[in-house]
Amino acid sequence: MKNTLFMVGLLTCFITHSQNTEQKNNLLDSLYIHEVEERKEPAKILHAEPLYIDLIRDLGARKGEKEWNLGFGITDNKSYDIYNALVEYEWAPIDRLGFEVELPFSFYYPIEQNTLAPQSKLNSVKLATQYTFLVSEKAKTSLAVGYIHEFEMNEFNNYKNSPLFTGNVYNPFFVAAKRWGQNFHTLLYTGPLFEHHFKDNTTNTLWQINSNFHYMIDGTRNFIGIEFNKQMDQSDFDMIIRPQMRVGIAENLLIGIVTGIPIKRENERFSTFLRLIYEPKHK
Repeated sequence: MKNTLFMVGLLTCFITHSQNTEQKNNLLDSLYIHEVEERKEPAKILHAEPLYIDLIRDLGARKGEKEWNLGFGITDNKSYDIYNALVEYEWAPIDRLGFEVELPFSFYYPIEQNTLAPQSKLNSVKLATQYTFLVSEKAKTSLAVGYIHEFEMNEFNNYKNSPLFTGNVYNPFFVAAKRWGQNFHTLLYTGPLFEHHFKDNTTNTLWQINSNFHYMIDGTRNFIGIEFNKQMDQSDFDMIIRPQMRVGIAENLLIGIVTGIPIKRENERFSTFLRLIYEPKHK
């Protein structure tokens, strides 16, 4: 009888503790969502933003928001390694409209002697805009359209003898994001890329379809998730799976860590990418 009473008491304590923990987590998460979504007008839904193919600005951006990004990455190819770096600034001059300026760099290093590798360069000057045309608080859904224009650059070694710009990339895109409950987030980012090369006046068309799934930790901006970056043209299909996590290390400073796993190892092998995100306070 005493053993039975002891077991019942222990079980009751365990259930009570579990309920209290769940209520505490739900409270923390609710408070954070409330801070983002109901701080002021206009309406804004909290969504987890992918780390590799990131958005121009938060969906439903509010006037005055701004953000600095520094990115560093390493990609293992068969015959050479690629070291990537980027500097990015994004801001919202009015509600729901975001702009971005990005400078992405690539540095190539042969793995073996006598191996030919591309020349290091500033890949492009990238200008972008994004407008969130729908924010549904009831459905916890946001929809946006945007456009990225890249002025492609020549290699550093060719600045003196060749034109500085080698082409343009035109990239309209569409974004749809939904939060399921308080923790689960899905996002679709898709659109065509039209690559116009000045040298031979040709244009290539590619399609990007990037789908994402994230789980945001209760009461924080931290998350774990995965990106599926898919690219296709008339004759080829490539997909890179990118597990990732984001962690807040200070009030306005976040760090994102990404691993890239290609489904076909034609040239690119494994890769890693690190993104530092700084969001200055705004009124």
